[in-house]
Amino acid sequence: MATSKYINPFTYFGFKKLFGEEDNKDILIDFLNTVLPEEDKVYDLTYKSTEKLSAHQTDRKAIFDLYCENEKGEKFIVELQRAHQTFFKDRTIYYSTFPIQEQATKGQPDGKGWKYELKAVYVISLMDFKFDLSEDFHHVVELKNQRNEIFYDKLKFIYLELPKFKKSESELSNHFDKWIYILNRLESFTEAPAFYQEYIFKKIFSITEFTALDKADQLRYEEDLKIFRDYLNTLDTAVEKGRKQGKEEGLKEGMKAGELKKAIETAKSMLQDGLDIEKVALYSGLSIDEVKEIADSI
Repeated sequence: MATSKYINPFTYFGFKKLFGEEDNKDILIDFLNTVLPEEDKVYDLTYKSTEKLSAHQTDRKAIFDLYCENEKGEKFIVELQRAHQTFFKDRTIYYSTFPIQEQATKGQPDGKGWKYELKAVYVISLMDFKFDLSEDFHHVVELKNQRNEIFYDKLKFIYLELPKFKKSESELSNHFDKWIYILNRLESFTEAPAFYQEYIFKKIFSITEFTALDKADQLRYEEDLKIFRDYLNTLDTAVEKGRKQGKEEGLKEGMKAGELKKAIETAKSMLQDGLDIEKVALYSGLSIDEVKEIADSI
């Protein structure tokens, strides 16, 4: 099935291959150091469990795409979001609460208790859609006061709206540009471009070449790629139906209704095909809890 020389980084398999393997964590470190402010430089990382349980069984749990910790104990959540999701910003804020709460300790040896000193938490969201009307695609969000002064420097949200990056190959001027360009176009390359001479990019092209994967990984990737393409087709159909419905009910509301309906239909189909809830949520754009409700209904 796979006809491209390089795998698609927006598939579940491709994202994990690029950023989630211990042998290749230097790629993730390089990426983080490219998108984070200079003062937040990372030197080493440890991968941690991506499933986070809430303090109470009745509350929601979170399943991150990628969760890791650096040498200073600072926490990093890296998320890939393929399509617009209602309350997407709220979701990233909610996710940030888990690595904050897990830092709580039961007490100190001196009996004086925990002093609430926290390690920094970063949430990095790679988005294959636009979520605001500005021309900016790289957003660094922090807590600030009414004078626009940083109130708290240990919580940062990095949002990358990848479709907004429009630079051509000749316009790439730095390492950051090259990273965004390769994320947007990796699957379309027939050969590694000559201007990607840095070691880290050569490694990316080496590990993401389809024929370099073992047979088992090739099968996993092809399965994910099929799901990914089916998902894109359902989105296209939903947008078209939304446009038609919008003529009668208002374009904006029609598209929302069409997208939601198709997302639910897609989720049902994936669940019936035996995909796990996390993958269904990833590809449908629905939340874990929404997918669970659908699973309980079929």
